[in-house]
Amino acid sequence: MIVCITEKPSVAKDIAAILGANVRRDGYYEGNGYNVTWTFGHLCCLKEPNDYCEAWKSWNLSTLPMIPPRFGIKLIDDKGIINQFKTIESLINQADGVINCGDAGQEGELIQRWVMQKAGCKKPVKRLWISSLTEEKIREGFANLKPQADYDNLYYAGLSRAIGDWILGMNATRLYTKRYAQNRNVLSIGRVQTPTLALIVARHREIENFVPEDFWEIKTVYRNTTFNSTKGRYKIEGEAQQVVEQIKESPITITSVSEKKGKEAPPRLFDLTSLQVECNKKFSFSADETLKLIQSLYEKKVTSYPRVDTTYLSEDIYPTIPGVLKALTPYAALTEPVLAKKLPKSKKVFDDSKVTDHHAIIPTNVPPQTANLTRDEKMVYNLVAKRFIAAFYPDCIFSTTTVMAEINKFQFKATGKVILYDGWRAVYAKESSEQNTDEADENGIMPKFEEGESGEHNPSLLKKTTQPPKPYNEGTLLRAMETAGKFVDNEELREAMKENGIGRPSTRAAIIETLFKRRYIRKERKSLFPTLAGIQLIDTIKEPLLKSAELTGLWENKLRKIERGEFLASQFIDELKALINDIVLNVLRDNDSSSIAVDTDDPKKTPPKKPRSAKQDKKE
Repeated sequence: MIVCITEKPSVAKDIAAILGANVRRDGYYEGNGYNVTWTFGHLCCLKEPNDYCEAWKSWNLSTLPMIPPRFGIKLIDDKGIINQFKTIESLINQADGVINCGDAGQEGELIQRWVMQKAGCKKPVKRLWISSLTEEKIREGFANLKPQADYDNLYYAGLSRAIGDWILGMNATRLYTKRYAQNRNVLSIGRVQTPTLALIVARHREIENFVPEDFWEIKTVYRNTTFNSTKGRYKIEGEAQQVVEQIKESPITITSVSEKKGKEAPPRLFDLTSLQVECNKKFSFSADETLKLIQSLYEKKVTSYPRVDTTYLSEDIYPTIPGVLKALTPYAALTEPVLAKKLPKSKKVFDDSKVTDHHAIIPTNVPPQTANLTRDEKMVYNLVAKRFIAAFYPDCIFSTTTVMAEINKFQFKATGKVILYDGWRAVYAKESSEQNTDEADENGIMPKFEEGESGEHNPSLLKKTTQPPKPYNEGTLLRAMETAGKFVDNEELREAMKENGIGRPSTRAAIIETLFKRRYIRKERKSLFPTLAGIQLIDTIKEPLLKSAELTGLWENKLRKIERGEFLASQFIDELKALINDIVLNVLRDNDSSSIAVDTDDPKKTPPKKPRSAKQDKKE
């Protein structure tokens, strides 16, 4: 008898039906030589400090740092979890072998390994590794089961992450709470949450300290076309006004006209972060809401595995693409042109070197109308489906016209962009938010200009003011976490920087929710702001490694290397042990007498309290 362990009851039900385990028992399905059971996500967790040592039960600075000689796991104290674990343990003891059917990712691997370890599993274990929950993929996965050992490094990376978070979180939280907290408040510190908070505080400070400056721009209109002074901004109004006086009576003369054709490739397929960013921008969904929706679409079998950080497909998927396109029957008008000819195989879509465990998020061959989707699920599915279809459309072709002009020796320039061939843009039709228009292109289609022509024009002087950076919203914060705080607009460069991003795509939404829960950030409409406690905490933390997104990104890079077998898990843990020793010593030596109070109001529901400025703090 073979035991299959899934991560959710719903997945167990689907797998049991395919394997012929049709008899429902208490906590599992049975039949055809299989017992199919399930966890509820995490059944086990790392032990608490007091599980190792009675002295660690109370929060006391003298006991820090707490570093167990060997980390252990325990069952989560919940009646339902304990009963389900007993079922799994009993089934494993009776089995000839085990199949790990957990979610195919780092967290899924950790969940299953801990349960099998706690159950004392000595039986041979195989791994089911699938990218979607369709019947076709499940059958294919069972026909190609992998040895458990193939995923050891994935487990070591997940274990290193969990132990690293324990070392830093348990010790630093107690340390800062006992040293700086007011009124029995807890000051939560985390390996990822604290650098993320630091990003929000830094942006708040940029906005707070921003000094606006006036500037002036000179424009003129000729033949209903706007020309801009090539000098750009004038910082002195009188200087700009003098130029206007010098050109207003002089004719404009066209000195050159150039046209250049360009191509715009379809947008990349979605990874989890880019989908969360898009859903936040279009629908104001939080990162957590989007994750739950795309996870539900995956469990309803209409989209592929969602917790991914790649925007590429592996080349072996290429033959299956027509079948997926044909299943998108609500989009038949859009898929018909693609299916009518040979499917393109672009390196911007198919690249084995950019895919590790999973490919980008795409639809499956299960028609969406069969899945009973909610309104919000339909909105997210529509984004995924259209992005997938657009990937196989031709490039958009456009023409950029640049017209240079002279007025009394002053140079002016006008640009216009004309789309000659819609290509992938036809998929989005009137959805202008998908179409990245060039802000510098004021004119669109321009009249035909001839070199040497001249005429009257209408100049104007526009006063403008520099603007502060915008506060983070959940979408822009996710991008900042992905690139360790660096602003990167180029897709290829952003892809390369993911190795050093902070957090994982699957955990970033939870990190943001944790910051709300800890009352460190608040939301005003879509914008995120730090609370007073969040600002004070970041100001109090002197250790750069605790709050630097860039340095934390280097830790993430090491975790990815552990996953690939390029870095030792033991070395990662040893580095964190040394770090927490240094942090404890530095804080205990700190003579700062300031303290931090955490507001207990809900930051998502109550009117926000404006944080005091650094200047106010100094005055007091």
